[in-house]
Amino acid sequence: MGPHSITDTWLVVPVYNESEVVADVITEARKTFPHVVCIDDGSSDESASEALRAGAIVVVHPVNLGQGAALQTGFDYVRDCTDAAYAVTFDADGQHDPGDAAAMVSRARAEGLGFVFGSRFMDGRTRPGLAKRLVLGVAVFGTRLTTGLDLTDAHNGLRVIRRDALEGIALHQHGMAHASEIVAALASTGLPWAEHPVHIRYTDYSRAKGQSLLNSVNILADLILK
Repeated sequence: MGPHSITDTWLVVPVYNESEVVADVITEARKTFPHVVCIDDGSSDESASEALRAGAIVVVHPVNLGQGAALQTGFDYVRDCTDAAYAVTFDADGQHDPGDAAAMVSRARAEGLGFVFGSRFMDGRTRPGLAKRLVLGVAVFGTRLTTGLDLTDAHNGLRVIRRDALEGIALHQHGMAHASEIVAALASTGLPWAEHPVHIRYTDYSRAKGQSLLNSVNILADLILK
């Protein structure tokens, strides 16, 4: 552990066929966050062994259940098997910066916040394309209507969740629509919260792995029709 390690926080990292990058992502993250649980969600590659090699705890889903289910498994692990004060949801594809996550934990601690959402739209570091901006804008509008939370970025996967807030999360949307479900569950706790500016590191790899525009539209339709 380094001199600036955050030892009362666990990273929760869903993993599905990320063997190409996951070891590097976990190795970088563990310089700040030594405690990492990866949920291998039915990968057909060597993701689980690569995550283990990098020092993570790995919980395996024998079949692919979706990112929402993987996150719920990670939340259950943190609640039941650790004494963590905070959980951080963190992507396996290298898009998230551990420095941003550390700043969010520090803010949650300093301000007594139950949860902190990352936002790619609060400063100029992240530049998503126009189509992605439009879809994310619709998601923000829908989230404001359904949860009352005035977010600028409703589908950002980097979140800090204090232990008491974590107790209120029971995800039923196993696919990508879980992102809005998490917001609603956290909103219902009534705990104080904030958004924090983060940098989403779009790479050729993450773009190739990321959601298509059509998939994003389908997520919104799925949430509206539920």
